[in-house]
Amino acid sequence: MDQYKGSDVDKYRCFMSGEGEKNTTWKLGVPPNFDVVNKLFEEGRTKIWPPGSLEEQVQNLVKTWEMELFHKMKPQDFKTVDVTKLTVSVNGRKPLTPEDVAKMGGGYNMFLQTSLPENVRMYNPSEETVDTAHKLFTTTFPRGFAVEIIQVYSGPPVIAYKFRHWGYMEGPFKGHPPTGELVEMFGVSTMELDENFKVVKVEFFYDRGELLAGLTKGAGAGDSIMGGGSSACPFN
Repeated sequence: MDQYKGSDVDKYRCFMSGEGEKNTTWKLGVPPNFDVVNKLFEEGRTKIWPPGSLEEQVQNLVKTWEMELFHKMKPQDFKTVDVTKLTVSVNGRKPLTPEDVAKMGGGYNMFLQTSLPENVRMYNPSEETVDTAHKLFTTTFPRGFAVEIIQVYSGPPVIAYKFRHWGYMEGPFKGHPPTGELVEMFGVSTMELDENFKVVKVEFFYDRGELLAGLTKGAGAGDSIMGGGSSACPFN
């Protein structure tokens, strides 16, 4: 896993610069800058892993894959995964290919899949696109939504780990005003790697309500007496 040692552009993320990225199609036209969320990460992380350790390399792999998922427009530009084999499942749902993820509106909609009735969804994936979801979360979390690896239970070829995601709600969410408070969620995941240390299968397990509960503390105009958010509210 030596390829997951960061890069000259970002010390936590690989495959952002150099000859291998000269033809990459970026969402914003140029590679993203993670200085702000890296500061949040360094100030709020609970673990500092030794350089070169398995934990550090897994953390860099996760950060790099998320970078590619949200910022590279074409799956064929991904370097962390084998797009011809990759499947991703969330909470035991049907495994999704990169094409499936694109059809459902990108990574945010994939991670926030739900079986709740549409009229009680605080975030409704069926109403969001790649662009509306991206705008929403970057506004809600202007300093980003940092991720750290808390523990690695097994190494390759099947990596199992526990993660923590966190940020500060400093922007509105679906009619709910910003609280300025810490919002965090925890989960576990497995990543199956091939002989080239590229990901071919990912499984995530977490409670999406843990995230949404932290985003709906402030009274919203569309709230019902039971506290459910209106899915008609603008998501950003």
